[in-house]
Amino acid sequence: HVQLVESGGGSVQPGGSLRVACEASGYASSSYCMAWFRQAPGKGREGVATIDRDVDTTYADSVKGRFTISLNNDKNTVYLQMNKLEPEDTALYYCAAGNGGWFGGSWTSVAEYDYWGRGTQVTVS
Repeated sequence: HVQLVESGGGSVQPGGSLRVACEASGYASSSYCMAWFRQAPGKGREGVATIDRDVDTTYADSVKGRFTISLNNDKNTVYLQMNKLEPEDTALYYCAAGNGGWFGGSWTSVAEYDYWGRGTQVTVS
């Protein structure tokens, strides 16, 4: 039974930092492309960052240079380090696992991911 559990969200002032984590169980996190998405109230789910099977990373333009995605295979955990946070980063952050564009689709498409966590709230104000 595949399960993704996010943690580490919270409230922070603009310019601050947070690290969110996603612990995977039921499979090895290195078997899938992993990604972080976010969804703000009244908006669609947006791809933030992804790390693929080759451990290559890709970021949305809006977070490039501020966020870092990383993978700890020993802990089966994916992290998203968020620095220089802005009010526009406020959202519910979701972890996802799947093909993530590995076979030619777009990593930002929610259809590329088979498994999702329930999300962790990040508020910047």
